[in-house]
Parts: sequence; C-alpha cells; structure tokens
Amino acid sequence: MKTRALDHVAALKRMELYCSAHPRGPAAVRRPRLSRRGNLWIALLGRDMQSGISGFGPTVEAALRAFDTQYMSSLRPRIAA
Repeated sequence: MKTRALDHVAALKRMELYCSAHPRGPAAVRRPRLSRRGNLWIALLGRDMQSGISGFGPTVEAALRAFDTQYMSSLRPRIAA
C-alpha cells in the first residue's frame, strides 16, 4: 500500500476512535468526509465547503471537533441584532 493510502486508512481509524468517544456527536451521527490539504485536515458534510458544513484542523480529531462545533452552530437560530 502506498503512503497516501496508509495515511487515509489511519485517518479513518482515528475518526472511528473519535466517533466512539463521542457517539452522539454530529461527526459520529453524520459521518463527514475526511480529506487532507497540506498539513490541514478537513471534515466536510455536503457538496462543497461553501454550501456544506466543514471543520478544519491540524489533526483528524481537531477537524472533527471543529466540524461538531460548526454543525451545532448551524442548528441554532440566528438572532437579529
């Protein structure tokens, strides 16, 4: 297996561990796609970053935590100022 494929397998395992630790969290329930751009991990639910919900971080876990935060923020009604 090539390095990139091994990295992806390891990332999926880390995602499974994160989801096991947070079974009712948005990442565990919705299972966003994971990808990597340089040193940044991206957890994305939806077609693209503009129309979907995404989380970014230097680790898989950080990206999933950011995704959980963004997902929960998207559910809250916006209060007009």
